[in-house]
Amino acid sequence: METAQGHKEEEPTDGDMQKLIQPASLKDPNFEKLKETLVQWINSTLKPEHIVVQSLEEDLYDGLVLHHLLSRLAGVHVSVEEIAVSSTAQIHKLEVILEELDKRLGQEDAGGLKWNVKLIHNKDLLATIHLLVAMVKRFQPELELPPDVKVEVVVVEVSGRGIKSSTEVEVLTEDRLACSDSPGSTQKEDPIDQLLKLEAHKVNTVKQAILHFINQKVSNLGLHVVDMDTQFADGVILLLLIGQLEGFFIPLHDFILTPCQSSERLHNMTLAFDLLHDTGLHVASISPQDIVSQDITATLKILYALFRKHRGK
Repeated sequence: METAQGHKEEEPTDGDMQKLIQPASLKDPNFEKLKETLVQWINSTLKPEHIVVQSLEEDLYDGLVLHHLLSRLAGVHVSVEEIAVSSTAQIHKLEVILEELDKRLGQEDAGGLKWNVKLIHNKDLLATIHLLVAMVKRFQPELELPPDVKVEVVVVEVSGRGIKSSTEVEVLTEDRLACSDSPGSTQKEDPIDQLLKLEAHKVNTVKQAILHFINQKVSNLGLHVVDMDTQFADGVILLLLIGQLEGFFIPLHDFILTPCQSSERLHNMTLAFDLLHDTGLHVASISPQDIVSQDITATLKILYALFRKHRGK
């Protein structure tokens, strides 16, 4: 039968239950924004693999995208076909991948109830989004998803007595304000914005900790950072730091080692931002030009994000 989600579903069998998103919810701006954010996140994460997703409904069912996400985000490499053509091969691939993902997502995500191999392979949009949201929360918690996204679904249950249907509201992302009101949590705000509201000596203490961390990482390159507010503006030290932290070499011909002009500094910084995105590190509301312009807050946000990701490694 044709569902509200716009694709063919298998006919329900005895004991089966299906959840179908209502057409009105499919057009809800918050729901559309969540889909868009997840697509952008996947494409940013898998940019090094040259994988581009256009539709959550059509591009994840065969396991290829989930296979690469599992590898990039969790460092897990499973022995499955790169491209599974037959339905049998796709289902086997999904079984292996979801088993590994469910281990890392934890039982609290109720994966068995929200997604499974059959649902993902049948291009079930609701299950696919539940899985991706759980992956973002586990592997990319700093990525901000649209809050309080809910959809109305029709629940169809088949039994020996016939087919029974009901409607209910399914929560896809939590209400940010409700989370901030819960015990032990604080209002959602960038930690650097919070830091800069404190006394100057407290801000300086944090900056010195980050500075010490940076110098530990770049000392073997013969570098020493004294003033993080200005020394990162040309992008050179930031590029070398990213290479040290992520464990890869950036060819010298890819960037300008002694930039003199603003355009050269911007070239270096844009490359640095591309590398950060490729490694899954996203810092909202900051552009390469902000760092080149020696915006102290923007520079501190980038360096703090690297510090938080790599400290203790």
